[in-house]
Amino acid sequence: MSGRKIGQRGKGLLLAVLASALLTAILAFGVTALLMNIHERKEEAKNPFFRVVEITDETEDPEVWGKNFPLQYDLYKRTAEMSPTHYGGSDALPHVPTPEDPRTVVSQSKIELDPRLKRMWGGYAFAIDFREERGHAYMLDDQTYTGRQQKPQPGTCIHCHASVYLPYKKLGDGDLIAGFEKMNAMPYKEARKLVSHPVSCIDCHDPATMQLRVTRPGFLEGVKAYKASQGIQNYDVNTMATRQEMRSFVCGQCHVEYYFKGDHKRLTYPWFNGLQADQILAYYDEVGQTDWVHAETGASMLKAQHPEFELWNQGVHARSGVACADCHMPYKRVGALKVSDHQVRSPLLNINNACQTCHRMPEDELKARCEKIQDNFTQMKDVALNGLMDLIDSIKAAQSAGVAETQLKTARDFHRKASFLIDFVEAENSTSFHAPQEAARILVLALDHIRHGQLALAPTLAAAAPATAPAPPAPPETPPAAPQESHS
Repeated sequence: MSGRKIGQRGKGLLLAVLASALLTAILAFGVTALLMNIHERKEEAKNPFFRVVEITDETEDPEVWGKNFPLQYDLYKRTAEMSPTHYGGSDALPHVPTPEDPRTVVSQSKIELDPRLKRMWGGYAFAIDFREERGHAYMLDDQTYTGRQQKPQPGTCIHCHASVYLPYKKLGDGDLIAGFEKMNAMPYKEARKLVSHPVSCIDCHDPATMQLRVTRPGFLEGVKAYKASQGIQNYDVNTMATRQEMRSFVCGQCHVEYYFKGDHKRLTYPWFNGLQADQILAYYDEVGQTDWVHAETGASMLKAQHPEFELWNQGVHARSGVACADCHMPYKRVGALKVSDHQVRSPLLNINNACQTCHRMPEDELKARCEKIQDNFTQMKDVALNGLMDLIDSIKAAQSAGVAETQLKTARDFHRKASFLIDFVEAENSTSFHAPQEAARILVLALDHIRHGQLALAPTLAAAAPATAPAPPAPPETPPAAPQESHS
C-alpha cells in the first residue's frame, strides 16, 4: 500500500512538474512573441513609410505618392464618399449624363431647396446652379461641369479647385507667381486644359521632407497683407508659421473669401483691413469692387465665396489653438502608426476621433449641442433672408414709383451691404459652428442695413402710395325682430 502511494505521489509530482514546465514554456513563448511584436511596431514607428518610388517637386499624381504613403492615400481616396449631416455634407443624387456634363451622380441643389438664394443672387451665375459641396475628390469635376459655366468664367477659378502648383510653375517657366498671373487671365476652358487633378499631395507637402507648406499664391499674398495690417511686415508663411498654424494655413489656401482684381482677374484675398466680414466689406467699398449688378434692384453687388478660414479665426477653437486638421483630419491609429486622417470630412461624421479627444462626453450629447447651435443660426438666417427679400421688394416698388435716383442709390448701397453679410455666413460651410457668436453679429449688422435701406425709401413710398379711399358708412343698425309666437 505504502509503495503504491509513493508511486502515485511521484507520478502526481511528475505531472505537476510537467504542467509547470509547459505553462512556463507557453508564458515564455507569449512574452517572447509580445516583445517581438513590440520591437516590430517600434521599428515600424521609426520608419513611417517605405520608399518605393522617388518623389520630386514635379510629382503631381497622388497615386504615385500613394506608393510610398498607402495609408494616407487610401484615406484620401475616401473623400469620394458622400455622407450627409443635418445641415451639410451631401446626398448622392442620380444624374443623367450629357455630352456637356458626363457626371452620373451630383449633390442636391441649394437654390432649389431655398429659392430665396436664387433671388439674392439674381443676375449672377450662382442663380443658375449652386449645389451642396462634395469631397475633395469632386472639387475639379464639379466646377468643370457646373451650370455656372453658362456665363464666362476666368481661369482664376482653377486656383481653389485643382492641383495648381506644378501647372503654375510650368506656365511661368519655373516662376510660381508668373504662372499664377498668366492662368488668372485665361478663359476658364483654356486654363482647365492645363490641370489634371483635384487637390493633391504636392499642394500641401514638401516632397523632400513631407513638411506642410503653402503653395497657392493667393494665400501667400493674402496672409502677408493680413499680417501687415497687424504690424508684421514681410511675413513669409512657409518660414515664419508654427507647425500647428500650418495645420490650418494649408486649408486656408482655398477655404476663404476672395475676389478677382482688375481686368486680369488677379485672385486676391481681401484681408487688408482684417478677416472679419465687415472689415472685408469695408475694403471692398474702399476699392469700389463690384461682382455683378442685381437683376431686380440694379444694385452693385458682392458675392461671398466660402470663408471658413475667416469665420474659424473668430471662434473659440481658433483662440484655443485648435487647428482645422485637429477636427477635420484628426489623428488615428493604424497598427503602430499614428496618421492624419486624409478623408477630410465633417467632425460630426467622426465624433470619436474629432471631438472626444478633448470633450469627454457622449457622442449624442456632442452632436446635439452642435446641431442646436446650427438650429439657432438657421432661424436667425431665415429672418435675415426674409428681410432681404422685403428690401428687394421695396426697391422695386420705389423704382416703379419713380423715386429719385439719390434715394434709390442709398437703398441700393444698403442692399449691397446686407446681401454680402448674409451671403458671407450662408456661403460658409459650418452653418455658423466655427464661430456662432460672430455669425450672429454679422446677421445683426445685415438686418441693420436692411432697416436703413427700407427707411431710406419709406417717406417717398408713403407719399407715392395712392390715397386710401374713405371707408363706406356703416349700415343702420337693424332693430331686433319681434318675437314670434310659437305653436305647440
